[in-house]
Amino acid sequence: MSHQGTQSAGSQANRPAGFRRQGPGMVGKIEKAKDPFQALRRLAAYLKPYRAALVGIFFLVMFYTLLGLLGPYLLGVAIDQHIGSKDVPGLVRTAGWMLAAYLGAAVFQGASNWLMANVSQGALKLLRRELFGHIQRLSLRFFDRNPAGELMSRLTNDIDAINQAVSLNVTALFASTLSLVGILVAMFVLNAWLALATVLVVPIMLWFTTFVARYTRRGFRELQKQLGSLNGTMEEAISGGRVVKAFRRNDSVISHFREHNQAVYQAGLYANTYALLLMPLTNVLGNFFVIVLAGLGGWLALNGLVTVGMIATFITYGQRFIQPLRELADMYNAIQAALAGAERIFEIIDTRPELQDAPDAVRLKDVKGYVQFDHVHFGYLKDTPVIRDMTLDAAAGKITALVGPTGAGKTTLINLLSRFYDVDEGSIRVDGVDIRQVKTADLRSELGIVLQHTFLLAATVL
Repeated sequence: MSHQGTQSAGSQANRPAGFRRQGPGMVGKIEKAKDPFQALRRLAAYLKPYRAALVGIFFLVMFYTLLGLLGPYLLGVAIDQHIGSKDVPGLVRTAGWMLAAYLGAAVFQGASNWLMANVSQGALKLLRRELFGHIQRLSLRFFDRNPAGELMSRLTNDIDAINQAVSLNVTALFASTLSLVGILVAMFVLNAWLALATVLVVPIMLWFTTFVARYTRRGFRELQKQLGSLNGTMEEAISGGRVVKAFRRNDSVISHFREHNQAVYQAGLYANTYALLLMPLTNVLGNFFVIVLAGLGGWLALNGLVTVGMIATFITYGQRFIQPLRELADMYNAIQAALAGAERIFEIIDTRPELQDAPDAVRLKDVKGYVQFDHVHFGYLKDTPVIRDMTLDAAAGKITALVGPTGAGKTTLINLLSRFYDVDEGSIRVDGVDIRQVKTADLRSELGIVLQHTFLLAATVL
């Protein structure tokens, strides 16, 4: 064995301080979501396998929405045609139709919710599978720069945020939109003046929603980011509990946790303060809307232009009209949190592994075991080299031992030979073939590695 050049500390223990806390910076090319519409478009791609089910959901939502709109109309008919004339049989008949309409709406709504639960969970299963599978294919340098807790946050918190938006709000979004359109059509058919009074509320509501949403989305994205940092802190403290106790770092760990916990508190307070603004605003607009309808409707009734039953129908429709607006406002907050989580997930999915097989990679066959390090330069960080101009020859069929103190670079050499990292300069060859020109799976199948740290999978010995 020949050894030339200089080799410095390269093990995990002696990597540059803070190497594992480079923040959420990624390795390779990242295509971040530029806006919520891009994130929404990419999320919609996971629903494509369920297009037929989504069409069925749409029709179910349409049926129960229309049946729900039939109730207020029948109420006006009962007041104008049966109550004033004391037509008991007609009143009973109309009440029966109202009961049937509301029962039918409940049945269709239950069916649509059940079907949507299946669709949403199936789509999330695809997203979760793609994210986890992609993480498994990323290079070790990616894991060096992204703590396990941060990645766990994206697999759990961010996926859960998307789950809340998709499984609970997609059918509600359909229903609320159809309700708004259906109520407006019914109102204009019944009385144009009262319908115009209703329409005046919409631009005011849209302005408030747009204003609040600008800050809500920013807040929820920051909240998801801070949750990831907090999870990373907890994961490191718990998994490294033995080291923390051995070096009496309990107080430091607690202080670090408190800093991140305070950051989560501030981000959550900011996001939820703006999110909760929509509900009281819509309540005020809803009450104002009913007052306008009652006043205008009363004046029209005194002048014989509308009936009492029509006023009752419009007030009911008005309350129904405000309800989907409130629901849309609530859904908007959930959707903002989901899009913030989706952007963080797609940041990982768009990260390309640094180490990939070359297009013309060859199979590694009939390995003899002659290993050469030829003028190798390497550093875990580009500006901090740990191996400089190193040459090593390990003959085939002989035992070559790497001996040295902790931090001498033994683990680094094995990492390079296993191609967990690529060299910055020089080359590593096995039987004369550069390991960057062979299939990585073939290379690693020829290596028997006993790692320094033991990891047991969650299974029994049997």
